[in-house]
Amino acid sequence: MRFFRSTPESSPAPKAQERLTRRSSAIAELSRIFKSEETLTILDIGATSASNIRFFTERGHRIYSEDLLEASTDPALAIHDDQGRPILDSKKFLEENLVYPNAQFDVVFCWNLADYMDESLVKPVVARLWSMMKPGSMLLAFFHTREAGPDAPCYRYHLSANDTLEMHALNAKRDHRKETAGASGSKVFTLQRVFHNRHIENLFRDFTSIKFFLSRDNIREVLVVR
Repeated sequence: MRFFRSTPESSPAPKAQERLTRRSSAIAELSRIFKSEETLTILDIGATSASNIRFFTERGHRIYSEDLLEASTDPALAIHDDQGRPILDSKKFLEENLVYPNAQFDVVFCWNLADYMDESLVKPVVARLWSMMKPGSMLLAFFHTREAGPDAPCYRYHLSANDTLEMHALNAKRDHRKETAGASGSKVFTLQRVFHNRHIENLFRDFTSIKFFLSRDNIREVLVVR
């Protein structure tokens, strides 16, 4: 796993209001499930998207939304481990977030959460998601390749079609732990690490299967089955 530290200044991230469009092979595969006449229960743990909520409710599905990256910036989570290193309190975090019954969800959208969340929370969050998902349910996550670079912007993802996403760049700056707010008042996030394939497989080792889709924008789409 590759970790990013402080880096030289580079070209600015896209403006917060700019939206890009990308084709998604994983979304295309998931779209067959979205057409189900049975009501699905869906969890979106990325930055809140009103269009995603509308996308699923118009199709008769039930969607829950939690912005876990935003929640992870709570200063009350900051503690130190046995070696005195700063970490986030995963027990407290999970007492306040992802509080759902076991085996509730049919689909979970993690988006790019693992790349931007503090490392101390990533594995506990994935373990909690496993318990909340139904057997046979699916989880979608995006992981950057090393070619993306440490200044890759953090995006809010909006479903716009059966194989298309709109990407809205959040207000990315150097160090989200400083709790600095941008002009829009939103928290700031920076890429924390790059997972290699074997690290991704280890992260989801308790799941039944994993499938990789490599796209042209330095993102690996990962679809895992509970």
